Amino acid sequence: MRLHLKQTFTNNLPADPNLDNTRRQVLEACFSYVDPQKTSNPEMLHVSPEVLQDLGFNNADSETEAFLKVFTGNEVPENSKPYAMCYGGHQFGQWAGQLGDGRAINLGEIEHSNKSWILQLKGAGETPYSRSADGLAVLRSSIREYLCSEAMYHLGVPTTRALSLASTGDQVLRDIMYNGNPAYEKGAIVTRVAPSFLRFGNYEIFAARQDKITLKKLVDYTIIQHFQHLGKPSKDTYVKFFAEVSKSTLDMIVHWQRVGFVHGVMNTDNMSILGLTIDYGPYGWLEGFDFGWTPNTTDAQHKRYRYGNQPKIGLWNLYQLANALYPLVEEAEAFESILNQYKTDFDIQSLEMMRSKLGLQKPDTTDKLLIQDLEGTLQLTETDMTIFFRNLANFKRENPLGGLDIVEQAFYNLTEVSSEIRNQWNEWFVTYAERLKQEQLSDDERRQKMNLVNPKYVLRNYMAQLAIDDANKGDYGLIDELFKLLKNPYDEQPKYEKWFAKRPEWARHKVGCSMLSCSS
Repeated sequence: MRLHLKQTFTNNLPADPNLDNTRRQVLEACFSYVDPQKTSNPEMLHVSPEVLQDLGFNNADSETEAFLKVFTGNEVPENSKPYAMCYGGHQFGQWAGQLGDGRAINLGEIEHSNKSWILQLKGAGETPYSRSADGLAVLRSSIREYLCSEAMYHLGVPTTRALSLASTGDQVLRDIMYNGNPAYEKGAIVTRVAPSFLRFGNYEIFAARQDKITLKKLVDYTIIQHFQHLGKPSKDTYVKFFAEVSKSTLDMIVHWQRVGFVHGVMNTDNMSILGLTIDYGPYGWLEGFDFGWTPNTTDAQHKRYRYGNQPKIGLWNLYQLANALYPLVEEAEAFESILNQYKTDFDIQSLEMMRSKLGLQKPDTTDKLLIQDLEGTLQLTETDMTIFFRNLANFKRENPLGGLDIVEQAFYNLTEVSSEIRNQWNEWFVTYAERLKQEQLSDDERRQKMNLVNPKYVLRNYMAQLAIDDANKGDYGLIDELFKLLKNPYDEQPKYEKWFAKRPEWARHKVGCSMLSCSS
């Protein structure tokens, strides 16, 4: 296996002149050169066949010693100059200063079929941006990232990808719940793949330091490499660039809302400039439909990053990016117009998305109220989002009072569905049935369309935790089973029917299944 890597990022942007791998503030530079840390006993646990093919590899390549060494950090390809990026960020609404790739090391870009991909090792050791951390990752978080990034791709959600998952053979000390009980865990490395890993924070750091020269170099580079269709860099182009980032960010978040995904850590350093879901930490899918739910223990009190707040946080983060780009334009009006458009577009796109989930093709003025009533009724008792919308596709407009029987599987505790709640549901189903009579589609045609936007299978936290528990015992079979299941999330897949189920009661309060920390 021979890697033909390009170094476009490092060849075109200012480098940190200090080659020592020591923690420090890195000024007037977009990155620092740093080599991955060698691991003691690496083992390749899983490789994504689709990503392998996208990069121009074949299955035989993934089975070579060279592949194992490169994607576990034990060998640097001859034409690679590994580096870690410098960026800052707002974390939980507060400016955190310099952050950077503290445990991610980029190998370079690979081109195949007229596409360019950055190869990045996550968990490959210390960098100048690691602060007080060791730059490593544990098997637990690596399994979650590997499975989730590929699952999101097949759900149709914009995302970074994952090429491979490997164990390192090294032990990593982590305090999983930040409660003073650190323990050793198995180390691991995920090879992440994306056209770019640039984040809002890459631009914020230079604006915060009033380093307009480096800021301009990075923005110009970004436009030339990833937004060529906007034209040559100029003030007008910078505004158009921001407009595209705003649009792609909103598109991504509407997809999150559609499938019930909660990112958990929407800090500006976790926001992709390409509108990709990036940095899978304490994420989760809604079990019970709840706008107030967050999977992140760090966010448990204020719930800044709760499901229902994700669109607003996307906008807040875009405000921070606009502030970072402002020095290059020095006119606020254009940015304000784009940010206001985000609000308008979210209302439009959110309504369209919910219509699609309900199988409504022809817009009607009553749709907004129908959706609001549904969302309110869904929260009267604990009701599984994924199962509810999937089973709703089987609703018959001629039998509205049979609706409750169709979605009954989604209720966590049927005894909580009182007669009053049952009546409220029946009223909604009657209204829904009347609305469906305005549609030209038959029940069967509507069911087929609804099943294309309402997944049957998502990566519930308890499923990932079962795979983690097995992997910690040396059994990686469940990783492969879930990987295959999640490649076809909208298909029935009868042999995997057991995964179309509510969160089991044992997982309600189990660490890794209900709430998660940022510990990795």
